[in-house]
Amino acid sequence: MGREVAESCFDGLIIEMVSAYGRRFYATKPDLASRRIEAIGFQVGHQLIERYTVERPRFSDHLEAIKFICKEFWSELFKKQIDNLKTNHRVGTFVLQDNKFRWFTRVLIDPSSEDNEASQGSSSEATSMLLHFPCGIIRGALSNVGISCAVSADASNLPSCESCILFFALKFSI
Repeated sequence: MGREVAESCFDGLIIEMVSAYGRRFYATKPDLASRRIEAIGFQVGHQLIERYTVERPRFSDHLEAIKFICKEFWSELFKKQIDNLKTNHRVGTFVLQDNKFRWFTRVLIDPSSEDNEASQGSSSEATSMLLHFPCGIIRGALSNVGISCAVSADASNLPSCESCILFFALKFSI
């Protein structure tokens, strides 16, 4: 029987880790903070994929591994599959889209804040830092199955409390 942790506890841990690295440990060096957060995500993804593929045969190609990430791996992490997968085999790029990325809901901008402009800047920085962790998770998972890649995130449509429409895209260059 597997051990489970309440989702809110895990979400809180992720948010606190990003805050600690971004605002305390490396407050004057945001690039170093982002690399460290991504490295932690890499280790997490590397270990999780091992657990989730222990009884599965090796992937035959990149597309099979990416589909596994979109369906089974993402479902284990976020209790839902990736919403959309776009591929460009010629250049080796895969774009994954998650329309309701759960971790963003904890860093929404509060419109009732007195200092709304400062609050939006702080929230935007936290969201930007938060993106490095899932990028690391995916890069670590793919690395463990023998796929070397670069992973980046695009969250140009950041959530606001009014709409709460979330968009998250990951781009793989293999």
